[in-house]
Amino acid sequence: MALAGTYFTFARLAARDLMGNLPAPASHTDHLRAAEDWLKRAHDHGEDDGVSYGYTLRGGWRESYRETSGYIATTFFDLARDRNDADYHGRALRICRWLLTAQNRDGSFANPRYGDDGIVFDTGQDLFGLVRAAEVTGDASFRLGAQRAADWLVNIADAQGRWTRNEHLNTPHVYNTRSAWALLRMNQIEYNADRERVARANLDWAVAEQQTSGFFDSCAFVRGHSPFTHTIAYATRGLLESGVLLTDQRYITAAQRCADAAAAHVAADGFLPGQITIDGKSDASYCCLTGNCQFSIVWAKLFDRTANEQYRDTAIRAMDYVMRRQDIHTDDLNVRGAIKGSFPIWGRYAPMSFPNWPVKFFIDALTLRMRWSQ
Repeated sequence: MALAGTYFTFARLAARDLMGNLPAPASHTDHLRAAEDWLKRAHDHGEDDGVSYGYTLRGGWRESYRETSGYIATTFFDLARDRNDADYHGRALRICRWLLTAQNRDGSFANPRYGDDGIVFDTGQDLFGLVRAAEVTGDASFRLGAQRAADWLVNIADAQGRWTRNEHLNTPHVYNTRSAWALLRMNQIEYNADRERVARANLDWAVAEQQTSGFFDSCAFVRGHSPFTHTIAYATRGLLESGVLLTDQRYITAAQRCADAAAAHVAADGFLPGQITIDGKSDASYCCLTGNCQFSIVWAKLFDRTANEQYRDTAIRAMDYVMRRQDIHTDDLNVRGAIKGSFPIWGRYAPMSFPNWPVKFFIDALTLRMRWSQ
């Protein structure tokens, strides 16, 4: 019966997207709180205190997802600080304690779907949560877990310092600039020159992979495919944040080049094609809503750095597009406040699902945007 209800829900959503029926708009605060409530429900549906992958056509609520739970913890810590909210603080700590139980003996984090071996990207994303937990609490167990994850990321690098093994689908990916950023975050609480060496090696490789278009080769999950805006934004943000931490303008400039190239694809209504080729051509008629949220964060941060109003305008339009497709009025708590992987819901990125990470980035992006206007 539950499975039949799930199929009915997604059939109804697909029909609504096909007809172009959008939910009624609401205030930014209402959209933000609905997203937060959904992300808490995803946490409640997770097993052993992790955050559920999300709500999907295949099986409804899925099992806890290690990779994204790590950086969702940082958002919960932010909300706990900004709201003085003990519930968010407790949730963040529960996630990070769960991560310690899921950590491999060598310090890495795996995705059980692909086996027990550690994965560079997953380990980097969980390192964010452990570093933040160590900073907030001073708890030695979080610091040790973060040290072990960071040490593994250093030790798994090749002779040039690059991550060429223990990669998703056995392919090096430019979006591991985010893992480099995680190593540099670890260096903020305990400096180690090897961490910076490995971070820089992977950041330098990412810069070398940048094309004249501003976009990156080796940024798709599968080499030769057009990357999703999700992974393009991962690479861009990793370069930007790493450049800031290292005060290295080369990385910031590379991030800005890609952000500018992506901004050129944003339509008046905020639509950004879900896939863009490495030579800068749109390769999708759908929107990867996750990518919209992630790039909105990048554009907001670039506005803070440059005061260029075009960045703020683009960030606003991209988020408006997502908000107009977030249903915060439905009685169905499985989807109220959630963000689809794609719009329409059958688009190629995470089709027929409401993953947890679009909501995390939506909350982060909308929080930044609300500094400007309601």
